[in-house]
Amino acid sequence: MAMKTTACRILDTLKIPYTLHEYDWDEDSLDAVTVAGKLGISPEQIFKTLVVRGDKTGVFMVCIPGNKKLDLKVLATVSKNKKVEMVPVNDLQALTGYIRGGVSPLGVKKRYPIYIDESVEDLDPVIISGGRRGLSISLKGADLVRACKATLCPTSRS
Repeated sequence: MAMKTTACRILDTLKIPYTLHEYDWDEDSLDAVTVAGKLGISPEQIFKTLVVRGDKTGVFMVCIPGNKKLDLKVLATVSKNKKVEMVPVNDLQALTGYIRGGVSPLGVKKRYPIYIDESVEDLDPVIISGGRRGLSISLKGADLVRACKATLCPTSRS
């Protein structure tokens, strides 16, 4: 049985049902498509959590389908910024408490606004990071939005 992470405890508190999935990971293949293959699901069901910084709003998070690329221009408009850029990998842990490959939209050490791609709403299940490498959480897309208090929007392109 996997050890519960902060992300799991948040879902427990909200009484949101979820399933944990553990998988073997390595430093060179932390991408969502690889993880989807290991879990035997389609990449659009895995949502990767990215940390970005807007020129007006500062740091925020965005969750997009694993088979898509973040559209920084669209995200800037949606988040009321002129410009948005990815936060350097080396800053992830200081900002979120998580390391690359284990960033969950839940249980972040500081509460940042979260935007989730609008395709999540109808997904059941959707898979997110459990808060550490090799651990994923499976839950309903609508429950993820509720747990994160997220804003739904277009965020990505193929």
